[in-house]
Amino acid sequence: MTHRVVITGMGAVTPLGLCVEETWDAMKAGKVGIGPVTRLDTGDSKISVAAEVKGFDPAAFMDKKLARRLDRFCQYAMAAGKMAMEDAALQPGSYDGDRFGVVVGSGIGGMETMEREIGKLATTGLTRKTAPLTVPMMIGNMASGILSLEMGLHGPCLDVVTACATGTDAVGTAFRMVKYGQADKMLCGGTEAPLTLFAMGAFANLDALTRSEDPMTASIPFDARRSGFVMGEGAAVLVLESLESAKARGAKIYAELLGCGETADGYHMTAPDPEGRAAARAMTLAMEEGGIFPEQVDYINAHGTSTPLNDKTETRVIRLAMGEAAEHVAVSSTKSMTGHMLGAAGAIETIVCALAIRDGYIPATVGYQEPDPDCDLDVVPNVGRNQPVRYALTNSLGFGGHNATLLLGKYEEA
Repeated sequence: MTHRVVITGMGAVTPLGLCVEETWDAMKAGKVGIGPVTRLDTGDSKISVAAEVKGFDPAAFMDKKLARRLDRFCQYAMAAGKMAMEDAALQPGSYDGDRFGVVVGSGIGGMETMEREIGKLATTGLTRKTAPLTVPMMIGNMASGILSLEMGLHGPCLDVVTACATGTDAVGTAFRMVKYGQADKMLCGGTEAPLTLFAMGAFANLDALTRSEDPMTASIPFDARRSGFVMGEGAAVLVLESLESAKARGAKIYAELLGCGETADGYHMTAPDPEGRAAARAMTLAMEEGGIFPEQVDYINAHGTSTPLNDKTETRVIRLAMGEAAEHVAVSSTKSMTGHMLGAAGAIETIVCALAIRDGYIPATVGYQEPDPDCDLDVVPNVGRNQPVRYALTNSLGFGGHNATLLLGKYEEA
């Protein structure tokens, strides 16, 4: 027996806002959450801009003792997870914890903790200087672990790590657990806090980050001037629930999750396969699972990183998967506003699709000025659109050749 899977709660901490609605309102206004790096000296990396979370206070979501024991990526996850649970009207004692699981991933994990503690060792040569809680603060699975612990969730508790596809794969994993009856409810999504000197220097030396100094033209997906992505941070967490469970408790429903496609390029450690066959197949698999055809898709939230290779390749991917429908479907990259939140990107972009369906609004690709003939899609340039959205796809493509696509649809009674 399979179950229909719906989204009943959402929480987020992003460079555009400290909750889902703040973030969504900023997107609809075309605001850019990118600015000069303020949290650290980026040294000789020549990176001057990032998409930082502003004004976050962990004390608003957890006690100070717990906050001190969590790396920033876990603090973001705790905040987004609590907001998602509250949004879903799930209070402690109101749910069966044995049938409620967690899949919240992080592409990198506790980078701030790692950098700080390795720095101590490098400076002093003394292992005894390493903080006792280094390991639990550093490991990527602790986001799921701490949410399970704090909220009494005793179902499946996993950490998905697929680089920039992490958030999408986490939601996809949770979707299947609910669909096939392994859990009634799942808390799922992604979180990342990579704004450290080591991480930014490493990505910069990989030639992945833009060296633009202008926040307004640093992340410009599908534009001919694009030169690399902008490092972002934050978390996004969703509550997925079987339709039976949601209806039994009278929960509000944002959208229905209908399909998930996951494939591997098997091509290169960091570059996408220029042919795009495997990534296109991920899109096709998601649509097939949801039982729809390409011409029924109203909106695609693209991976759209603003790197020369990704955006060119993703255009080919979309054309392969969508066929003639690619001429008409709206495709935008909200990374033009949030920057690239790495392991959290797919999760916030899933939320964007759910809100696009709820509100009948497609957010823009902002900062777009110079068309690129290799990116000849309707990229919704600069101004969002009021347009009914019945079906939406979201793509994520990660280092290592990880491809993941989710299909969301407007909830309708059978």
